[in-house]
Amino acid sequence: MLTELETTLLGVMMMVIMLGMGASMTPRDFRLAFRKPKGILVGLLSQFAVMPFLGFTLAMLLGLPPALVVGLLLIACMPGGTTSNIFAYFSKGVLALSIMMTTVSTLAAVVMVPLLLGFYGGLAGVPAESSIPPGNVAQVLVVLLIPTLIGMVLRKLNPNIGATVELIGSFMGVVVILFLIVTWVPRNYQLLLDTGPTIYVATIGIGLSGMLFGYWVARALGQDTNRSRTISLETGIQNGPLAVLVITLSFAPALQEGLLLIPVLYSLFIVLTSTAITLWYRRNATREELARDAAKLGTAGA
Repeated sequence: MLTELETTLLGVMMMVIMLGMGASMTPRDFRLAFRKPKGILVGLLSQFAVMPFLGFTLAMLLGLPPALVVGLLLIACMPGGTTSNIFAYFSKGVLALSIMMTTVSTLAAVVMVPLLLGFYGGLAGVPAESSIPPGNVAQVLVVLLIPTLIGMVLRKLNPNIGATVELIGSFMGVVVILFLIVTWVPRNYQLLLDTGPTIYVATIGIGLSGMLFGYWVARALGQDTNRSRTISLETGIQNGPLAVLVITLSFAPALQEGLLLIPVLYSLFIVLTSTAITLWYRRNATREELARDAAKLGTAGA
């Protein structure tokens, strides 16, 4: 479904994105974050416990064939993407928490994604020919950690260069999705027309249900509404382009079509659903800010 050139370009773009993500962090950020780690731990619970379970449940309820099950499970097990940081910013969320969750989930993904894919793939009865080898997933993630570490070093050595690299990486997170739309959709529009409604339900449903459950899990575990909205976005917005890259590097072109369908569609639709949720969250955040300001004025007046 993706040409060799497109796969290469996607790989390069992912390297730049991971470089930018690394440049957004410093060792000091980690030290500060882990002094009060509850928000990050709640986020990791949502990312690697709630999302894979939702993906498995959706796949079973919808009766998806093995290739589509693998694609849905892969999306559900992926770490968060840098796109979530952009939506967290525009929703007036806690940007520092969003960035830290993205970084920590990416680090944890090296171990968690292969384990979760193996576990849920076994429960779903995915045949060996459709399974993604755990070693392949781990190798791709380890390779992508290298530019992340380089980005952190750049930020430490020269904050100005690091800030520039961070900006480029964040921008590339949007570009890579536009790249998939521009290169993939025109060539596969007939496939989109022929795709059944259950696949669209799975594709859109995994993101929306992840945001819903991510929010309420965070609230149940004592996070305030603003941090819960941030965790919600970070939970539902997975690294779709990374899932696409894992598949293209793990399977021959002839086997990729069914496996890639849900990750590519997810990458396209998550932008639309996240935009709608972000506007809603932003309105709620603004209303809460006005209520706090009114309360302060009332207290001052008294």
